[in-house]
Amino acid sequence: MKVVLVFQPKNTLHLETMSIEKKVRKICCIGAGYVGGPTCSIIAYKCPEIQVMVTDVSQERINQWNSDKLPIYEPDLDDIVKECRGRNLFFSIDVEQAIKEANLILISVNTPTKTYGMGKGRAADLKYIELAARTIARVSDQSKIVVEKSTVPVKAAESIINILKANVKPGIRHQVLSNPEFLSEGTAIRDLLNPDRVLIGGEQSPDGQEAIAALSDVYGHWVKKEKIITMNTWSSELSKLSANAFLAQRISSINAISAICEATGADVTEVAHAVGTDTRIGSKFLQAGIGFGGSCFVKDVLNLTYLCESLNLPEVAAYWQQIIDMNEYQKRRFADQIVKCMFNTVSNKKIAILGFSFKKNTGDTRESPAIYVCKYLLEEGAKLQIYDPKVNHDQIMWELMKPEISENPERVKELVEICDSPYHAIEGTHALAVCTEWDEFKELDYKTIYNKMLKPPFIFDGRLILDHKMLQEIGFHVETIGKRLSRPPVCRPYANSVQ
Repeated sequence: MKVVLVFQPKNTLHLETMSIEKKVRKICCIGAGYVGGPTCSIIAYKCPEIQVMVTDVSQERINQWNSDKLPIYEPDLDDIVKECRGRNLFFSIDVEQAIKEANLILISVNTPTKTYGMGKGRAADLKYIELAARTIARVSDQSKIVVEKSTVPVKAAESIINILKANVKPGIRHQVLSNPEFLSEGTAIRDLLNPDRVLIGGEQSPDGQEAIAALSDVYGHWVKKEKIITMNTWSSELSKLSANAFLAQRISSINAISAICEATGADVTEVAHAVGTDTRIGSKFLQAGIGFGGSCFVKDVLNLTYLCESLNLPEVAAYWQQIIDMNEYQKRRFADQIVKCMFNTVSNKKIAILGFSFKKNTGDTRESPAIYVCKYLLEEGAKLQIYDPKVNHDQIMWELMKPEISENPERVKELVEICDSPYHAIEGTHALAVCTEWDEFKELDYKTIYNKMLKPPFIFDGRLILDHKMLQEIGFHVETIGKRLSRPPVCRPYANSVQ
């Protein structure tokens, strides 16, 4: 709480208190992406007395949120948006007006990895965070609770605080909180409705505690009190990076074990099961595959690595960098295995790619392992026929034509065909590769697929979801991750394929 001295006529002096509102009535979210949209939809759904305005500078994205086809796919999201939209959930491009009216502002903008300058390839680019903070400072005419929802490096909140303080108007004191999200795409609505925990970090001052209490009250509409954990701002920011780094570490660890399994004859699914039954370890995130992707894991581990380097902790930085290196190795060796099994060449051979999103039940392609598998196969001259049930055609082509993926976009257009069904994608191919664990791929008619493919037909199961014994009985040559199948392989085990 801030005390302001106000001089009155007749030179009398009294105290006027200027503080943030303790009860949240209106929320503004800056950023209508994978975090902002679903988070605000659940807040509106569970807090009917709070008006929630989701804003974005993209008119196209706002139009999609206001349409029958939302810009992102998440199970159950459509129904919740339709129930709340127009009642207490609104989508608008008028960012400034929404800021003025709200007493709590969520900053949920993109924080991509820098592609230029200092920290290129590792540090987070905070230009959108800074722009949001400057806009809040410029247009606010009363104190606000400003909540950092975007995944940011430790001490990013300090930058927001400094910007707000440097541009503050007389009588206004904003409070900045860190409230990181822990959503898993494909289960985001379930994660929001029943979170493992809600972290809220803020200043350890009376004003800071008031702001924490106000945000806690919002979540308290549906989250049990014991699941709402409060702490200082820096602990909250580091907790987010650490959680994602630990999960990525588990995936890289089991993928490293999968390479050992292939070289020794062990079965990675059996090893993962044995390890996962240890209650100290648990079974989650021990599914071997072609690597992790998404908007957070790669970015956050790189961010943590850069933070360690900045803090002069080179040994710690090297430890976390190895998680990324192992992930890259896994994607590369899967593509190499395809080439080696197909008689050391895929030039002008047709390969069906089943799945392009980074995981099932989402249309998100950010850092998807499928992108890099396609990149390596295209570099070998393969013709790709790609199918994904939720990623639109333009998005797939955009990903494959990015400069860091292909130096020749026209060549991509020549070699890539986007298909509307898995059977279309498989027609006339030499091989198919499962790159996303969509459930529908388990239920395909593989006898029909066998008849549609050139012989010998190869299946590369990059997600360990198919019935390998059944496929072999049909006549497929099957290669997978982390195990040697009983059928004699056409090629060397790909544990040795990357020198």
